[in-house]
Amino acid sequence: MVAARARIAPYVTPTPLRHYPALDEALGARVLVKHENHLPTNAFKARNAMSFMTALPADQRTRGVVAATRGNHGAGLAWAGAQLGVPVVICVPHGNNPEKNAAIRGHGAELIEAGRDYDEAVEVALRLVRERGLVMAHSTNDATVIAGAATLSAELFEQARELDAVVVAVGGGSQAVGALAAARHLRPGVAVYGVQAAAASAIHDSWHAKERRTVASANTFADGLATRATYDLTWPALRDGLAGFVTVTEAELAAAVRLLIRTTHNLAEGAGAAGVAGVATLGDTLAGKTVAVILSGSNIDAETLRRVVSNEL
Repeated sequence: MVAARARIAPYVTPTPLRHYPALDEALGARVLVKHENHLPTNAFKARNAMSFMTALPADQRTRGVVAATRGNHGAGLAWAGAQLGVPVVICVPHGNNPEKNAAIRGHGAELIEAGRDYDEAVEVALRLVRERGLVMAHSTNDATVIAGAATLSAELFEQARELDAVVVAVGGGSQAVGALAAARHLRPGVAVYGVQAAAASAIHDSWHAKERRTVASANTFADGLATRATYDLTWPALRDGLAGFVTVTEAELAAAVRLLIRTTHNLAEGAGAAGVAGVATLGDTLAGKTVAVILSGSNIDAETLRRVVSNEL
């Protein structure tokens, strides 16, 4: 985490931690919002990607990098690759967010559309590793990626004088494991709670069962949470470290997006609003406490945003 902060510092500036009384009133807690939506690519994955890229030796940078994504990890890698001169290939599933696809291409990456969801896109990326000699940049199963995610929580703990808990969205788990690692070293008294989409609940279900499980589908508009399985590198830390773990419905995620727009006047994608939805779901557990949430990204496409603000989700 310390090394990652030093590596990414020339490219990623600290993001603000802000307090909105209207959000407190709505949620019944003192809520601090970490604005990762203010980073390049409008998402915290810029940290993960730059941490990964800057840790690569020169020969691996020359070979090029490949990854699977629903959007923000790929955009982060494409951006980081453009900064450092590293060729990047990004695999997305068919039907992926077209605006995220455009952002990935806009940073100069090669985009390949294949598979029905994120997990199948990962298999395509692994095939390209074998066929083209590319370096795999997994969005979760990589220590330098998780170290990049930990830098945001390290900043948060330095910025928040008083803090009882953090509520963190879980897709693959890099953000939550980063929060657990930073809390252990910097603020061991802070509890870390996870929140996942009910429509993509594999890690949540695994945590409550205390054994790894998969789900058949991950059909959520919060595409940053759309995973069907646990992951080797993040599962043990999530299993042992989280203070609690809840799921939220699509309607609750949409309500959280609307609440953030109304109270902070910041745009959030579904995954970016999951922390707020989690605070609402945790209710009495966090009532009256000081709680941080991470507005992890704002890359919601125009049609989904229209449905959210029209109460169609």
